[in-house]
Amino acid sequence: MLVAIMATVMCVACILWNVEAPTRMGVAILTQQYMALQLGLAITIAFLRYDWRGQEKPRVGWIDGIVAGIAFVTLMYTAWDFNWLLQEQFYRPWQITVIGTVVTITVMEGIRRRAGWMLFAIVAVFLIYALFADKVPGRLIGKELSPVRLVQYVGFDPSAVFSSPLAVGTIIVLLFVFFGQLLFAAGGGAFFTDLAMAATGGTRGGSAKISVVGSALFGSISGSAVSNVVTTGVFTIPLMRRGGYSARDAGAVEAVASTGGQLTPPIMGAAAFLMAEFLEIPYVTVAGAALIPAILYYFGVFLQVDLIAGRDNISAHEDDTLTTRQVLKEGWHFAIPFAVLLAALFWFRYDPEDSALMASVAIVAVGFLRPYRGERLTLPKLRDVFVGTGTSMVDLILIVAAAGFVIGVLNVTGLGFALTLVLVDAVGSNIVLLLLVSAIICIILGMGMPTSGVYVLLAALVAPSLVEAGINQIAAHLFILYFGMMSMITPPVALAAFAAATISKAGALETGLASMRTGWAAFILPFAFVATPALLLTGSWGDTALATVQTAIGIAAVTAAIIGFWARRLNFVLRALLLLLGALSLPITYLPIDGTLRIAAGIATVALLAAIRLLKPRGETAPDQSINGRTP
Repeated sequence: MLVAIMATVMCVACILWNVEAPTRMGVAILTQQYMALQLGLAITIAFLRYDWRGQEKPRVGWIDGIVAGIAFVTLMYTAWDFNWLLQEQFYRPWQITVIGTVVTITVMEGIRRRAGWMLFAIVAVFLIYALFADKVPGRLIGKELSPVRLVQYVGFDPSAVFSSPLAVGTIIVLLFVFFGQLLFAAGGGAFFTDLAMAATGGTRGGSAKISVVGSALFGSISGSAVSNVVTTGVFTIPLMRRGGYSARDAGAVEAVASTGGQLTPPIMGAAAFLMAEFLEIPYVTVAGAALIPAILYYFGVFLQVDLIAGRDNISAHEDDTLTTRQVLKEGWHFAIPFAVLLAALFWFRYDPEDSALMASVAIVAVGFLRPYRGERLTLPKLRDVFVGTGTSMVDLILIVAAAGFVIGVLNVTGLGFALTLVLVDAVGSNIVLLLLVSAIICIILGMGMPTSGVYVLLAALVAPSLVEAGINQIAAHLFILYFGMMSMITPPVALAAFAAATISKAGALETGLASMRTGWAAFILPFAFVATPALLLTGSWGDTALATVQTAIGIAAVTAAIIGFWARRLNFVLRALLLLLGALSLPITYLPIDGTLRIAAGIATVALLAAIRLLKPRGETAPDQSINGRTP
């Protein structure tokens, strides 16, 4: 009950803050006071609800209860008296030392419980470095910092824990999580799944295409690749297995499709809002830049499952009881909140938090008035949405608070500038080598971390080096986000792939390797849009169209070569030729390939793919795609 009350307060406080209730009531409240309230509630819930192993517990132990009480009282006092504390910060009063110590210890233990040892270890390394920065040899030497000064800074300063990541998480992301929870409580999750099934189930390999489309729709709203896998995968993975896909491929498709949701507008696992804050640009610009790469990402996955179905003679999904017309007829009302959200974001150019609030009001209105297949929003469900939103935000708030520690250390020691210089100097003027090194660092640092934590950490550590080397800012930040998320499908810590393997009953490692093959385009796309910013809608529409077509041709050819099928099984020579032509077609301008040669390779690729389809050997037919005698 206590957790439910606190979670509800978190959600209500966010709504009141975004409608400017304190200002309308004539009360002046600093943003840091609001953040302290939310952080205090999140830490308290973490210790009341989860044990030392990070598992939910039936009752609160006395140690966790005491820690939760101390954290709650400390941060409520911080929220109450932050203005005076800020004025006295220069004199370093004992109150700030106590606050900093409590915040540092409880946040670190909280992320250990909820985010795992990887993020805990990374943040701990930075905190330890800060204590010994003045003794580090070479160019990474930093400013001397005592333990007291360290906790005062990272656990209190507005440039550390109470900086922009925590602000974005508690002000913007929380409302979008609320929006998503409302949508699913009103039947939106079933609507997405049914729409995907009706739209793609009647085509070759329809069971896998249902997974790709459904996970893309679900994942673009969801905030976590792993939660997307376990939510949609319990339905889509058995469906793919019954359809004829191997357990390994079924798990891989679900893992890759779910991970892509974090790279797809409008929400992108909350990274879009954090990116807009870091780059100080409108959210609309970030969402627009991410759109074409996301479409190309899913184009590659969708094409791959189609070609696997053709190669292995996997027919259409047999359940044709649902039609697109029927699904839209019953669930057309879900288009209203999305129309409100998109119009507010892209037409009226409202702030993301205001847009999410308006869309949430629209969901409440249509959810109460109209059901979907017997499921509608009710008062008990609405109550559960408030509780679910608050509890689901606990992990994210702890993670962005810990990311604030890292940002604080980088600022106070000067390490951020030193890291940029060291990385840039290490690779010299070789931009390709810099990108390769950065990609490896992103995958390693991103292992085991959720989207927002991955992005904030990499934006502070890796992105400055890329920008310093002359790479477009948005391209640099999307580059680190892509490779940070690729850790979800890259062994040895491929969390999304391993979660999918648990459902599919395939081997974890083989599912991870199959996920890398299925999502191969995601490892190439970042190099393409860094080299050709036109893919990020930077430049003329003609440049964007040409780059998009070239990339799509390259992805199609390489995918056909990997699978070994295009209208018929391909021999070694054709696969090698498609692989070569497809790679030459990709607009990665850093490679020593003339632009004219790249266009010629693209034309040759299209001609070869068309010839393979048209000139099949006599007697060879494509696999049967009919359902009950009807060709979809």
